[in-house]
Amino acid sequence: MTEPDLVVRARRAWVDGTWRAAQVAVTDGRITALDGPVPAGTTVLDLADDEVLLPGLVDSHVHVNEPGRTAWEGFASATRAAAAGGVTTLVDMPLNSIPPTTTVEALAAKRAATDGKLSVDVAFWGGAVPDNLGSLGPLHAAGVRGFKAFLTPSGVDEFGHLDAEQLETALAEVAELGSVLIVHAEDPADLHADGALGPRYADFLASRPAVSERHAIARVIDAMRRTGARAHVLHLSDAGSLDLVRAAKAEGLPLTVETCPHYLALRAEDVPSAATQFKCCPPIRDAGNQDLLWAAVLDGTIDAIVSDHSPSTADLKNTDFGLSWGGIAGLQLGLSVVWTEARRRGIALEDLLPLVTTGPARVAGLDLGVLREGAPAHLVAFAPDQERVVDVRTLEHKNPVSPYDGATLAGAVRTVWLDGVTIVEGGAVTAPGRGHICA
Repeated sequence: MTEPDLVVRARRAWVDGTWRAAQVAVTDGRITALDGPVPAGTTVLDLADDEVLLPGLVDSHVHVNEPGRTAWEGFASATRAAAAGGVTTLVDMPLNSIPPTTTVEALAAKRAATDGKLSVDVAFWGGAVPDNLGSLGPLHAAGVRGFKAFLTPSGVDEFGHLDAEQLETALAEVAELGSVLIVHAEDPADLHADGALGPRYADFLASRPAVSERHAIARVIDAMRRTGARAHVLHLSDAGSLDLVRAAKAEGLPLTVETCPHYLALRAEDVPSAATQFKCCPPIRDAGNQDLLWAAVLDGTIDAIVSDHSPSTADLKNTDFGLSWGGIAGLQLGLSVVWTEARRRGIALEDLLPLVTTGPARVAGLDLGVLREGAPAHLVAFAPDQERVVDVRTLEHKNPVSPYDGATLAGAVRTVWLDGVTIVEGGAVTAPGRGHICA
């Protein structure tokens, strides 16, 4: 048997849904053992007593924006931010890049744009838009993990949204392909955002009422019944939609749902005037709604917690909630943001881990987020009790805009291994450029 290149020892490692001591042996980038003797001469790294060993996180909802809007973010900066946040695999959204990933040619442009820039592994979603319905097969064959659709205007002209008939057409097509439709579920008939709204967050919140999510999710579920398709609801913010999701799952429909750190940690009543770094769609809602989202995290209704990292340049975050860009930058901070709020609520770290590892991996059809023999040696040393104050200027994100600036967060990613190679040490990215495109 080939001797390991490295052994990482931890008193507490997250293995098979529980904490236990482990000696993770790595050979040629794969985990080859979790226990057993360590051959003489093997490099052994012992985690500190205040650290736990986690599998690399998976974030299935990231807007990298390259090519076309690389000033907003790009593969180099986004994957460095992911690495610093313990995310070893991300799945790139088909917008807001130009061209969007709605053709095989656009996917090829995406892949070409990654050359030499990836610090973590990357996979891609395709897009389902009015112009490519009926021809999703070539994109599926080219390797996208599924297809994103909007039921309301996306915010960029080059990525059109689907009406009710087109939604059903898209679901039928992805069912035939054995793929998944991931859906931005807001009903445009319920939205009132059109032009300037001013600096008051309450006016923006009123423009995108919770009922818009309920109506859109109900439409998706109805179309799933008729088509037999698998669907995934993106960035759920409305807790009032959860009973629809629970009923659909109880019925046996292949529906999954995600929420995001900002919905679990930020509250509408705390958003300052003109603070458009808090703007996202659907919006951050109130504390009572947040409590119900947490209940759904704990009871298993919510399958994944992902960043929906959707950054822009600072000039697009002006003081008007109607006119500023709707997206939150949080890729690097996701685990700490969620863990800080969970700890405040008395929720254990182990209750979160499936939702940031295997949960998003399964959404994207990836066999990742685990510590087991044969798995890629994507490892994270995390210090749950270390606190720090966020200085947005020190983050790896390309633009220093984030609602978490100045926040005190618990939990620090100290070391990250990608395929058994150290890429983050002391919380800093030390070996960029070692990532790959997922097969």
